[in-house]
Amino acid sequence: MRLLVLLVLLLVFPLSLRGQQAQVSVIQARGTINPVTASFLKKNLEGAAKRGDRLLLVELDTPGGLDTAMRDAVQAIFASPVPVAVYVTPSGARAASAGAVIALAADILAMAPGTNIGAAHPVTLGGENKDKVMEAKVVNDSEAYLEGIARKRGRNVDIAKRMVRDSISLTSEAALLEHVADLLAANRQELLSRLEGRKVVRDGVETVLHLSDAKVVVHEMGIRDKILDAISSPDIAYLLMLLGIMGIFFELANPGVILPGVIGGISLLLSFFALQTLPVNYAGMALILLAIVLFIAEIKVVSHGMLAVGGMVAMVLGSLMLFPSSEPYLRLSWSTIAVTVLSTTVFFVVVIAKVVQAHREKPITGVEAMPGQRGVADTDIMPEGKVLLGGEYWNATSGEPIARGEKVEVVAVKGLSLTVKRV
Repeated sequence: MRLLVLLVLLLVFPLSLRGQQAQVSVIQARGTINPVTASFLKKNLEGAAKRGDRLLLVELDTPGGLDTAMRDAVQAIFASPVPVAVYVTPSGARAASAGAVIALAADILAMAPGTNIGAAHPVTLGGENKDKVMEAKVVNDSEAYLEGIARKRGRNVDIAKRMVRDSISLTSEAALLEHVADLLAANRQELLSRLEGRKVVRDGVETVLHLSDAKVVVHEMGIRDKILDAISSPDIAYLLMLLGIMGIFFELANPGVILPGVIGGISLLLSFFALQTLPVNYAGMALILLAIVLFIAEIKVVSHGMLAVGGMVAMVLGSLMLFPSSEPYLRLSWSTIAVTVLSTTVFFVVVIAKVVQAHREKPITGVEAMPGQRGVADTDIMPEGKVLLGGEYWNATSGEPIARGEKVEVVAVKGLSLTVKRV
């Protein structure tokens, strides 16, 4: 009996091993490094550890990103039991700023020809008006951080420090010569073939990569992550915030319309998520809110356009101050600011014009609309009598005698009596 059980196990166990083919996971990190990118990387590292993947390959092309997201990504790479390779690809791609730090933290750093890495000088808020002491502290901290990463991975420490201190950037060939990158590869297939048999040392433990029989699986971002990644753009966050503010305002101004309130609420909540992932200047946000208030006040108060002009100026200044970063990918584009400010101004100017036009139009209902209307004298008016006007009988007075049946025109209304004259 024992012999039979042993025979069954010997037959089944190899079959189960065949069903669990070795795997290399591939993810792509394009665009800015933000909390969504860091979360996506961490989730795939955890999945690779559970599956027992032989390698996680990160194909990178980024201009940089947020310091907090970068540090989360580096910590996840260091904590991963699965070897991590960062591949700067395709040709023309870059691993700049925060991307350079993540690339240097990988077990293996590969680059495609025509790519570059570096320019890791930290960017602080406030544009040119930075506090020198604070700037020096930030630079020193970033330099020590990248030095520690380079030393841990056995890379060129001096070059890593200069990436922070002097913002130097290296081509793929120069990075290989300076012992920053480990190898060059034209494509993914060439990279994996060159990694076959390569030794990776992690925490004193040596691992040999066997990738020739491994299945390559590309993991894409889900719909949720793609949406969150898209709205983390400063331009999208800015538009969502304005759409949310206006939607909520129109719902409060016209209760029961529902649609503006629903769209505004969703947009505002999405903008809150995006704003927490971006460097926000709250003075800029306050100026944008002031601009909306001034535009609305222009509808209610006759200021001959001064409030609208003030709102336009406040919106331009607030938009420029909202994301105070010297990096283009962390601030609003001029085209977005111009289109948004002009469209908002035109919208409120059109609304203001319609309100003024409505105020100037002659009333068509009520007592105010009666002067100028015509009727027929129902009795002789000398000086009092009755007239038939709009199917109703009214008491009337006149400064001249009017015979019954003559046409009359209302001059004024006083209480329930009309002052009329002969047509």
